[in-house]
Amino acid sequence: MPAVRIVLVEDDEAISAPLSRGLRREGYDVTLEQDGPAGLAAALDPQVALVILDVGLPLLGGLEVCRQLRAARPKLQILLLTALAEEVHAVDGLDAGADDYIAKPFRLAELLARVRAAARRAEPSEVAANGVRVDIGSRRAFLDDAELSLSPKEFDLLARLVTDAGKVVTREQLLRDVWQTTWVGSSRTLDQHVSWLRGKIGEQRIVTVRGRGYRFREGPE
Repeated sequence: MPAVRIVLVEDDEAISAPLSRGLRREGYDVTLEQDGPAGLAAALDPQVALVILDVGLPLLGGLEVCRQLRAARPKLQILLLTALAEEVHAVDGLDAGADDYIAKPFRLAELLARVRAAARRAEPSEVAANGVRVDIGSRRAFLDDAELSLSPKEFDLLARLVTDAGKVVTREQLLRDVWQTTWVGSSRTLDQHVSWLRGKIGEQRIVTVRGRGYRFREGPE
């Protein structure tokens, strides 16, 4: 599966640097922004699943960023960071549209646990395209109404491609997200798994984009 994309909006480098490192060690794809407008723009990307948002941001406050994000992206997971626990309590956060909040100073382990919970809530339970349906929660996949017999990596590869059906997914992205590696020697493994998948779902559904990667067809062409 693709790495969960997180936007961290925090202007204090003493907090943002160790937090972004910790998140990346956990396997998240992290974008760091340092003010409200930049954070708002980054989190509006529909590929972003979670935003970690400091309340005391320059140029545009975190609560206002939260309100605008909630209006624009109702399903986005929003976690507020605040040093103002006595002023910004749970009701304030909920009113602004946050899903959760944590007061500074916080333990990294606690915040990562909150992030894992938010990431689980953000995951789609099912993706589908061109007659293929992938149930991510139960790790089952179907071609029309017939269940497919897939290895774990075949399942992860299929889920990754179907999630971005219609778009080119590069070889580098697939190696990173499915095999957690960027080693070029894994390319042969990737090609072999694509070949096996084609044998199970039909040659025409996975298109080779020469020099870039693969694209899962959204529908018959």
